[in-house]
Formats: sequence, C-alpha cells, structure tokens
Amino acid sequence: MLRALHSKALLRVGLFCATIVLTSAPCSMAGEEAKTPTEAVKETVDAVIAILSDPEMNKPGREQERRQRLEEVIGRRFDYAEMGKRTLAKHWRKLTPAQQQEFVQLFQQFLTNSYAGNVDGYSGEQVQYLKERLKGNFAEVQTKVVSPKVQIPLDYRLINKNGEWKVYDVVIDGVSLMQNYRRQFDRIIRTSSFDGLLEQLKSKAAQSSTKSS
Repeated sequence: MLRALHSKALLRVGLFCATIVLTSAPCSMAGEEAKTPTEAVKETVDAVIAILSDPEMNKPGREQERRQRLEEVIGRRFDYAEMGKRTLAKHWRKLTPAQQQEFVQLFQQFLTNSYAGNVDGYSGEQVQYLKERLKGNFAEVQTKVVSPKVQIPLDYRLINKNGEWKVYDVVIDGVSLMQNYRRQFDRIIRTSSFDGLLEQLKSKAAQSSTKSS
C-alpha cells in the first residue's frame, strides 16, 4: 500500500511537491541562467510564501485559485520527469516511453493529492539558507524551516538542465522523498507488477477525487 511522507511544518510552507501540476513545457523564470542554485530555490520559496501569506488568497472560496497559483510557481522549479525516473530506478529502463509518461503523470497526481490539504495554516514559518554544494550539473541547497516550536532541516537536490536549476529530490530531516517512494514502488513491482503499481496510483487518485467532490 502506498503511503505519503508527512511533515506538517514543511507542508505549511507549501514547498513539498504536493500542490504542483506537472506541465509538459514549463516556463523559464527570467534571468534563470544567472542564478545560483540557492538563488533559484529562494526565488521559488519566496513566491510560495507570498501566496500563502496573502490575506486575499486565504479567504473562503479561494482554495482552488490559491492552489492553482502555487502549482504555477512551484511547477516551474520541480522536474517531475527526473523524479519519476529516479523513483523507479532500474525499472524505468524497462518501460516504453508511453508507460514512462503515464507513470510520471500518475506519480505527480499522487503527490498532489497526498499533500494538497496540508498547505493551509501557514503561520509565519521562515526558511534559513545554510549551505550550497555544487558538483558539475548537480547541486544541493541546505535549508532549515524555522517556527517557534520546531526547526526542520530541509535540503533541495537540483540538476542543471539547459541552464535552469530544477529540483529532483527533497530531503526532510534526513529522509529523502525519492528514496522513500523508490522503496515502496520497488516492493510493489516485485510483489505484483508495474501495472499493479499504476492501479494503486489510479486508485489513490480516485479516492482523492471522491473526497474532494
């Protein structure tokens, strides 16, 4: 059975992958080529916090509009095709392009539905930028989400594609999102099949649609 990886403090900041819609052709941010990995992450974080802290966006009846704006902002920074490939690991190479595309779309929808209800309740948590590690086309930006009651280490792993820094993994308090789902998906594929994994993802999506209707 699929399980979502939860962290309330992080989810409140809205930086997790949940509210992001995968787009086939994401827009580039202005001046992207000049940004360091930290600057790229900070630009997205600042935009997300601005939306979550906007009183107008938190009025009743504007939930869908708020979610759509979050999807647009974060969707430009996260690389869901890369994330999907890494979660399936060795199984990815055995799939046809059509299967790969279907999985990425379902995986993104699973993440979105798992965390969509947890972006509410932002109460002023701040993000501290601690360190940046750079190795070729890969980087890691280490941050910390700080609130009066808790401090949570949160690291972003990025890859440079065509001059743009894209997030492909998020590590919360030492736990990698991609590794978490890689273990789950590998177990499901080995005990059932890849089609069995797709059916579980579709089932989760259907359950979420029923709850939200």
